[in-house]
Amino acid sequence: MTISRASLSSVTGAVSGAVPSAPARWTPNRHRSGGAPHRSAPDASGPVRLSFHRHLPSYAVTPLHDLPSVAADLGVARVAVKDESSRLGLPAFKMLGASWAAYRALAARYGEPEEPTVEALRARIEGNTPVTLVTATDGNHGRAVARMASHLGLDAMVLIPDVVSEAAIQAIRDEDADVRVLADDYDATVRAAARLCEDSAGLLLVQDTSWPGYETAPRWIVDGYATLFEEAVEQLGGSPALLVVPAGVGSLAHAAALHCQRNPGWRAVTVEPEAAPCIAASLAAGHSVTTRTSTTTMAGLNCGTPSSLAFPDLLATLDGGIWVTDAEAAEAGARLADAGIDSGPCGAASLAALQYLKGAEATEHLLTPDSTVVLLNTEAAPRKSVLSE
Repeated sequence: MTISRASLSSVTGAVSGAVPSAPARWTPNRHRSGGAPHRSAPDASGPVRLSFHRHLPSYAVTPLHDLPSVAADLGVARVAVKDESSRLGLPAFKMLGASWAAYRALAARYGEPEEPTVEALRARIEGNTPVTLVTATDGNHGRAVARMASHLGLDAMVLIPDVVSEAAIQAIRDEDADVRVLADDYDATVRAAARLCEDSAGLLLVQDTSWPGYETAPRWIVDGYATLFEEAVEQLGGSPALLVVPAGVGSLAHAAALHCQRNPGWRAVTVEPEAAPCIAASLAAGHSVTTRTSTTTMAGLNCGTPSSLAFPDLLATLDGGIWVTDAEAAEAGARLADAGIDSGPCGAASLAALQYLKGAEATEHLLTPDSTVVLLNTEAAPRKSVLSE
């Protein structure tokens, strides 16, 4: 099914304001709170979340691969890759957020199960009027929502912009989702999904970006991503690190920022495609802005507006943002493949960014001989994957 652009005329609008000029290649965050981030409260639901994730089918701690040759080239102590190319039966990290948000939303609707497991929640749903889980996606988030719906015996409806590859769309169809392809961009697709769910008791939106009035489920998604950072802390033996985070709307980056706020010594920068540098542009402006987007191999990062929930913490916490080209992501992906790491363009962008950062102005404090750097490989290569965020 394809929804025409004209059918979107009644959907709520995007962030207003002039489209900014392209940001500098490396944008230091000059708005970071007093040179140091504020500290967020502990995640009170963390133990329940971890228990929930550990009881999901196929749960395992994802590996942390060292790249000693990259560390030597850059003159830092350690470079490691948190490899999310296989997570909970899917080729990307997205299931962590989608599963936890769906669990929290459905527990709120049907009542908290006795144990935080899929089986207990499914038993709670049975015998009640079911809902359809709905989301917009340009890749793995939609597939993860569909997979979670299947675990719970529910239907899923996934809206997708038509710039997404047919292989990625088919991967979501293979999850038995009702897939609807829109002749528009990602931001418009999100608005269409929200519009569909308005005043519909039978549709439950599980979206990984936020806007004023819709922030609860996106925050649950962000909280779900915390699991991968908590794993990394244990894998590093508690040592702090610089995180290089591929960012689309900013939900994973938001989880990274909250992790940095809760763990002294941790730092974070974002990487985006040259075609859609909305976070870097927003850091340069000091407020959220919308950028034009164009085609990129990093389609999962092809987003024009930062999540409204994420951006205040990104502005307070990130050290900066960088954009990379498709060619640089491809070259980085080949280097990761040589190291035995399965990475798609979005995940490889983190290595491309690190290689550029070493020579960028005002990054000396981030990359020192004592630095540990953790790159987030958010997806597997496209041959078996959809794109990540």
